[in-house]
Amino acid sequence: QLQACGGGLVQPRGSLRLSCVASGFSFDDSAIGWFRQAPGKGREGVSCISRDGANTYYADSVKGRFTISRDNAKNTVYLQMNSLKPEDTAVYSCASAFGSTYRLCVPRRGYSGQGTQVTVSS
Repeated sequence: QLQACGGGLVQPRGSLRLSCVASGFSFDDSAIGWFRQAPGKGREGVSCISRDGANTYYADSVKGRFTISRDNAKNTVYLQMNSLKPEDTAVYSCASAFGSTYRLCVPRRGYSGQGTQVTVSS
């Protein structure tokens, strides 16, 4: 189980921090990723982090604005989102991923949870 929270309505150029709390599997042994889906669009891999936090991946669309981190003691992964844009509006969810590279930042089936809505609008 993974539960994402922290979404909301924010103005352009604003910030939000999302949290993802995991339970029921070996969190320490898993890469974790953030994924988003906007209305009418497919799922996009936003960012992934390796199990020890040493390696990260970011989609080009968020590079330099978003930062992923994790606290294994709390079974939690964070996504700090700065300089938000209207095109960042989407439902954000977290999931156990196959890895923390472009090719492996893909959610593992059965290891994801409900997302949280992020709306960027003035």
